[in-house]
Amino acid sequence: MPDTISYTGFDTTIEEPGILVVTFNRPQTLNAATQPMKRDLVEVLSQAQMDDGVRVVVFTGTGTGFWAGDDLSDGYKDAPTGVMPRIHGGHHTPTGTYNGLRVLSQAVNVAVRNLDKLTIAAINGFAIQTGFSLALACDFRIAAKGARMGSATLRFGLLPDEGGQYLLVQHLGVAGAMDFLMRKRIVEAETAHELGLVNEVVEPDRLMPAALDLARELADGPQMAMRMLKRSVYLAAEQTFAHSLEDIAARTAVTDHLPDATEGMRAFREKRTATFNQGLGSRGTQ
Repeated sequence: MPDTISYTGFDTTIEEPGILVVTFNRPQTLNAATQPMKRDLVEVLSQAQMDDGVRVVVFTGTGTGFWAGDDLSDGYKDAPTGVMPRIHGGHHTPTGTYNGLRVLSQAVNVAVRNLDKLTIAAINGFAIQTGFSLALACDFRIAAKGARMGSATLRFGLLPDEGGQYLLVQHLGVAGAMDFLMRKRIVEAETAHELGLVNEVVEPDRLMPAALDLARELADGPQMAMRMLKRSVYLAAEQTFAHSLEDIAARTAVTDHLPDATEGMRAFREKRTATFNQGLGSRGTQ
């Protein structure tokens, strides 16, 4: 069994070949997040970015929640005594709210999007507000039948302040995002699939096998080229065609001369499956 490392509100394990599985583990709150949990998650994602042995990151939850927003009961309190370093929860003043969002809540989704490694949200249950945005920030989403997801912050008179409005516009366009947010929609997995919010819906007992199958497929691909392409795709959504051409040309000037490109062409000529990533570092290397 893979070694498990516990953090505030989640555990991590490594599956071969280099799949980091992050499992939210506050089922009594539907895995609602606290500020210390977000701080630890940003740290783990920073470590994953720097670790050449991590190729894909999978997020999932325990119980009936994937990540059901913020823990409004005590999530903005300081970390308990003995948890170091201590961190203020924010939201006690307007400046505290601004800092809490920029430093913690928004930082999670920024960290996910800034990862060169591909990410998968395996949505096992409720993915609400912050958790929904994290799923949308991932590159792939697989949902279990029965899972429900949405923002619905307006039900509390609040905003999708962790970047949810931007991510929904990317997935649904302006009109679709306006409808989804203003009508406070929380949708079933099948409806989310019809809207294009998730890539696939599976039976609950197939969720993690399906997510790990996809993760292994992605992990076996040419990692350096895939990381370059991921960044270029996201930039293309915000660039002109001319800028996008310049970006992909600059990246291709790198990837065409990597060992994976040589191996890919040789495997094609020899009519065999390419063996990529032979020069990629192992876990713990940079």
